[in-house]
Parts: sequence; C-alpha cells; structure tokens
Amino acid sequence: MRVADFDFNLPPELIAQEPLERRDESRLMVVPRHGEGEIEHRWFRNVVDHLERRDAMVLNDTRVMKARLMGTREGTGGKVEVLLLTRIDGPGEVWEVLVRPGRRAMPGSRLFFDGRLAGEVLDRTTEGGRIVTFSADDDFDRIVEEIGHVPLPPYIKREIDDPERYQTVYADPAKRGSAAAPTAGLHFTRELLDAIRAKGVTVVHITLHVGLGTFRPVKVERVEEHVMHAEHFAVSPEAARALTRTRAEGGRVFAVGTTSVRTLESLQLDEDGAVRPSSRWTSKFIYPGYRFQLVDALVTNFHLPRSTLLMLVCAFGGYERVMSAYETAVRERYRFFSFGDAMLLL
Repeated sequence: MRVADFDFNLPPELIAQEPLERRDESRLMVVPRHGEGEIEHRWFRNVVDHLERRDAMVLNDTRVMKARLMGTREGTGGKVEVLLLTRIDGPGEVWEVLVRPGRRAMPGSRLFFDGRLAGEVLDRTTEGGRIVTFSADDDFDRIVEEIGHVPLPPYIKREIDDPERYQTVYADPAKRGSAAAPTAGLHFTRELLDAIRAKGVTVVHITLHVGLGTFRPVKVERVEEHVMHAEHFAVSPEAARALTRTRAEGGRVFAVGTTSVRTLESLQLDEDGAVRPSSRWTSKFIYPGYRFQLVDALVTNFHLPRSTLLMLVCAFGGYERVMSAYETAVRERYRFFSFGDAMLLL
C-alpha cells in the first residue's frame, strides 16, 4: 500500500490542546469491525457496557519519564533540548536521544543541564538521533525527574497545568521508561477500572516503553518499506496465564492502545494456545493484511495522518471502515490525538 493512502484532512482546531476536566468524559466512537453494523457515538465511561464477564482488558502500565531536558552547549552556551528515548544496555548512563538543534550536536560535543548533569555526544544514529553518555552528581533517574519536563507531543502548544494528566492512573512508578504516554489509557479513571473489574473482567497489566517509533514520521512512499524502531516490552508469567485463561474460557482480549496491540502480537503461543511470557525488544510493524493472533477488540485514540498508528488501526478494523470512521470523526467534531477522544473497535 502507499503511505498516501493513509492521509486525511484534519482541521487544526480539532487537535486537542489540553485534557478534559474528567478523564472519562471524552467521547467514544464505537465502530464494528469490517463494516458490520452501525457506528455509535457514546461517552468513554460507557466502554464498560461493551465488556462481558470472562473478557480481559490489557493495559500498558509504563510511566512517562520527565525525558525533556533543557541545557546548554559547552563553549558557546547555546541552548539545546534533549529528549531521552532509550537507555542502552551496558555500564554507565548511555542513551539514545533526540537533540534540537541537532546540527550542532556533533560527536564530541558536551552538553550541560542545570549544573547537575553533563552529557557527551558519542555518535549519530541512522534515524537522526544521537548516542549520549551522561555523568551526574547524584542518582541519574532522580535528577532527571527533578530537572526534566514532561515530553508533550509537538502539536500540543503549551505546558499543561498538571503533568500527571499525561500519565495513566495505572502507570507503575517502578516502570518509568517511556518518552510518550500510551494515550488510549489516559481516558480511564480508577472508578471506571473498578466498574470494569466488578463486571467480571480481568484487568491485565503489560509493559511497553514508548520510544522513537512514536515520533518518527514515515518517510517512504510504500508502507512495506518502512522499518519500525525497536521498543522494549515485558509480559509477566501472571499476565500470560491470565491471557491464556481468557482465551480458554471463550473471553475476548481488549487491547487498550496500539502499544498493547504491538506487545500482544509480539508474543509467542504454545501449540496448545498458551501464551508465553516474554521480556524483549520488538520492532513489529502492523499494517493492513496482518492476521491478528490475540487481540479481539481495540480501544484507541484518533491518530496522525500517514502514521504507523493509523496503519495498525486500519489493519485491525479494515481499511475502508476505519478511514470512513475518521471522516465521520472530523464531521462530528471529535477531538484528535493525545488529549482527544477515543474509538472502540469491536
């Protein structure tokens, strides 16, 4: 397929610039997959009505780092902005990052942050990022949390009053590692999750740390030529057993967000259908023509034109059905992107 096939006209005023007062008061477009049935327009809190006993709802419990660091360059004192993406295994604090302005962050450049953190650019990456080694006067993670900023997407034009609104209510502090939020989960409140559990639905926590794949545009013309950036995920034995039990009992697997989908579809199944736990990197790229093995329903936000996220949604819901739903969303004035409204594909 052509990347241009995933383009659509989006009025700029539909891009949500701030979260709603209550998370679950966003709108929910319910879309039967592959054109079977009519689209419904509901509120996100109504998602519980579409769940049944024995279903499983899968949540990505990663926590967003305060990964945006503002600093200066050695010598000139020029301002520089660094976005932490992925910690590289090995000794020391070595990270893959994005740097702005990148043209002046050549290998050998030294960067300073708030007098507490220093970095040296080691190399460039094929995607235009940098490899930076950091030294700190104290614990690196603690300093980053103290001096860093929440890395809001570039289409959000101002800081939000409460940085916790760019975290899910179930984000695990011990699983801090994402450069962006798994935004489909931002709609859930603790009360809504309690109502879901009370209905007999199993809530399953998995982890995928969101990295460069969220920020990287698709620059090729043919979809099949795009290469996804690898991101690390972990599915515990407990989570794998819960998913296996759901499938064995005839329940459905509801994935919350494209990150949950990519994680689930990166898992291996035993010959008897049991889900294997795993902790590794995935660069799985899902686009129309893909055959899903675990996911039966998807909760997702409305995504950027020409993005890998939209391609995944089209793979799950059917290209024509999803693109038609996006036309409906524009016509009905749904809010788009991270702080926008949601879609449920069944």
